[in-house]
Amino acid sequence: MRSGFSTLFRTTAVRLSALYILLFAACAAFLVFYVTSMSEGLLKQQMRETVSIEVGEIKQMYAAGGMNGLLRTLERRARQPGANLYVIASPTGEILAGNVFSLQPGVMDQEGWTQTSFRYQRFEDEGSSERHVARAEVFLLDNGLRILVGRDLGEPENFRGLVRQALVVALGIMGIGALAIWYLIGRNALRRMDRMSDASQRIMDGDLTQRLPVGGSGDEFDRLSESLNAMLERIEKLNEGLRQVSDNIAHDLKTPLTRLRNKAEAALAGNARVPDYREALSEMIAESDQLIRTFNALLMISRVEAGSAVAEMGPVDLTEIVADCVELYEPAAEEAGLSVTSEIAAGIKITGNRELIGQALGNLLDNAIKYAEGGPDAHIRVSLARAGEGAMVAVADNGPGIPPEHRSDVLKRFVRLDGSRTKPGTGLGLSLVEAVMEVHHGHLELGATASDDGERGLTATMHFPLTLAGRGGA
Repeated sequence: MRSGFSTLFRTTAVRLSALYILLFAACAAFLVFYVTSMSEGLLKQQMRETVSIEVGEIKQMYAAGGMNGLLRTLERRARQPGANLYVIASPTGEILAGNVFSLQPGVMDQEGWTQTSFRYQRFEDEGSSERHVARAEVFLLDNGLRILVGRDLGEPENFRGLVRQALVVALGIMGIGALAIWYLIGRNALRRMDRMSDASQRIMDGDLTQRLPVGGSGDEFDRLSESLNAMLERIEKLNEGLRQVSDNIAHDLKTPLTRLRNKAEAALAGNARVPDYREALSEMIAESDQLIRTFNALLMISRVEAGSAVAEMGPVDLTEIVADCVELYEPAAEEAGLSVTSEIAAGIKITGNRELIGQALGNLLDNAIKYAEGGPDAHIRVSLARAGEGAMVAVADNGPGIPPEHRSDVLKRFVRLDGSRTKPGTGLGLSLVEAVMEVHHGHLELGATASDDGERGLTATMHFPLTLAGRGGA
């Protein structure tokens, strides 16, 4: 239990809460004393003003009715509930009349408002040790008598005590509530930190499928967990891609390397002539070029997936990129006996990387030329259009297409369907397109090409996101 409290007090949230509680307590204590002092001072000021007004009235009574009128007035007022203090004393300070049994010595010696409070005893307190506290104003009559008019300080004192007691009780309740909330919040924060630490430890032990807990409250812990989980998903995906690349390199590159070695061994065997050596070297160069293209494609995919091209993002004219790619690949399509038609909307601009978009679109056109079927109806159709506030680039052919159940498989590296193994290629083209669309926060969609005689061929569509696509002028 002690260790739990020690750990709890070491958390930042609990320390901040403790600091806020102390600051709140100091402010509340200051408020208690300030309010009570101000209230007491205000009551005393009102009391002095009331006494001064009554002194003025008594002087007027004396001037109008003489001593008899003064005595009658003081006697009548002394009998009223909650009456002030009234004392008539001789020039020597001896009490002659009034509603006070005794006064603290020296009170009647000086004329004017008493500088400090004094003690007095009422008639009903005669014989007891109870003393009351009051403030008063003393004035002299022309016959030498001294008149005291005062007010008991019990009301301000009681009010101050009542206010202070109420504020102290309120402060105590708020303090207990703050401590309870402090403890509960600290415990909750500590439990969440423990869960995050446990998940982090399992991740460090090699389990990249672990994720930090998200409570759903949307606080800073959840935002931190969501950011770290996104990073972990990215790391897991990169590690999985690295593992797949390693496996695919070991499996798929073994065949061309074996062919390369066999050609070299066959060239050295027997009594081959110079033309035979030249032919063997040419075939080996072709195999080497294919290997180089494979490795270049792998490096390009890795560079794109690692995000190294993100820093090169900027405004690009998608209309111009698509038009340039169509113009570049049109001679190759015509040589293969294919017609190319294009529908390119004008003025579509996005934020992206011109080189990567061109490489991705070139891969789609190269695949379309490679797999489109010959004949009078052989064609490739390229289109660029706005999709809402986004952009959509599509390349359609009339080839054999890809069955729906295999469309997700062909996006993986080195995956080639049985029907395409007779065609030249590495099985990395669509993987590169997929990586390029991911770095642009878009996606690649594969579907069948609609035609008059039904769906046939493949339509590869690159969808650029709404956040990157924009409207430009024509």
